[in-house]
Amino acid sequence: MRIVTFGVGYVGLVTGTGLAELGHEVLCIDIDPAKIRALEDGVIPIYEPGLPDLVRRNVRSSRLKFSSTMVAPFEESDFYFIAVGTPSADDGSADLRAVMSATDDIARLAKKGGIVVVKSTVPVGTGDEVQARLNEKRPGVFEVASNPEFLKEGAAVNDFFRPDRIVIGTRSDRARQSLRALYKPLQLSGERFVVTDPRSAELIKYASNTMLAIRVSFMNELSRLCEASGADIHSVRLGMGTDTRIGNRFLYAGPGYGGSCFPKDVKALIQLGKKYNLPLLLSDAAERANEAQGDFLIELLEKRLGDLSGKTIALWGLAFKPETDDIRDSPALRLAKDLIARGAKVRGHDPEGGPNFKKAVPEVTVTDREYDAVDGAEAVVLVTEWRSYRVPNFVELKKRMKAGPEGGLLFDARNVWNGAEIQEEGFRYQGIGVGKVRPTDASSRALV
Repeated sequence: MRIVTFGVGYVGLVTGTGLAELGHEVLCIDIDPAKIRALEDGVIPIYEPGLPDLVRRNVRSSRLKFSSTMVAPFEESDFYFIAVGTPSADDGSADLRAVMSATDDIARLAKKGGIVVVKSTVPVGTGDEVQARLNEKRPGVFEVASNPEFLKEGAAVNDFFRPDRIVIGTRSDRARQSLRALYKPLQLSGERFVVTDPRSAELIKYASNTMLAIRVSFMNELSRLCEASGADIHSVRLGMGTDTRIGNRFLYAGPGYGGSCFPKDVKALIQLGKKYNLPLLLSDAAERANEAQGDFLIELLEKRLGDLSGKTIALWGLAFKPETDDIRDSPALRLAKDLIARGAKVRGHDPEGGPNFKKAVPEVTVTDREYDAVDGAEAVVLVTEWRSYRVPNFVELKKRMKAGPEGGLLFDARNVWNGAEIQEEGFRYQGIGVGKVRPTDASSRALV
């Protein structure tokens, strides 16, 4: 089949490359000429494990092409995927200008009618708006389907080829059967399709991300309660997670959720509720709890270090999660800005996200090596749990940190370090809701 995808971000580029890998002819379009030139030169504009090799292989095979506009023979395609960004508007709702611009381009440039697939995360009813817009310009030519993405940054390639589910929302039998045929190679190990109407498909995406955000926020609230009461969040998580009705995934306390999806999707769902005069209390609470967790990190630092003015704080991990260079709404962004506002000096390191972070917060000294970020620091905060941070070199930390009589502070905002081991090495330890540090902490964590 012949396919056009609009957008070369995480969704568009992974989807387009994945479809090319399945044997289809794919043209990826983006309005940013610099991105297109980079891709034509073999430079991938995002960090996503496994993606560069797939892109290069499919470009060599001529199944994958890039352009800033629709070119022959792709004006006569079977599918037109819309995978552009839908950032938050000022009121928190989704900004759909890029979606509608792509819709207009399809109506204007496509010479052959086909299936228009909305893969971008969009509010309920957007597919109907896209269909109406197409019908107004080219009556009866295009059929619209909702096919929301569920690609996790850092694991997007695997998620494309081994999806938990493939959601198809459409009122067209032709579109439904065509998408089933397109994704048939991903069905070999079992049924993965969830077939429904467009509005339900659109809501499934928002509901899924907000449910995960609620779990994260709930555990973060519990971590604050554990800190206040002396309970241990590791034990609480273990006791909850062994209940099969709850499960143990997304039960980890930390610095708060971030990234390109959870923050904007929770906001957009809240705004959707307001549109229908229906307050979404749990969604709103998840957002407010996430904001409170950022304040909690500062409170813990001030509790351990006192006045932060003039102190040097090192942040390990600047991207919102491991295996990505995406810093959008990263917990490290807020933490760095809050520390700077209090007069602290901030140094940071990230295996992939450093350059992006430096552009966003120029006041932060971003280093190429993690231990260079620690020079002269009174505290090291583990914000993103990259594998390279999981077993610190204590000798190197002692050489470089500015430690008081009780030792330097290692603040484990992801609860992946062994607090007892850190204290035995002569450092002060701070976790998120871990209560009193005991030698058994490591084994209790391993049970989950």
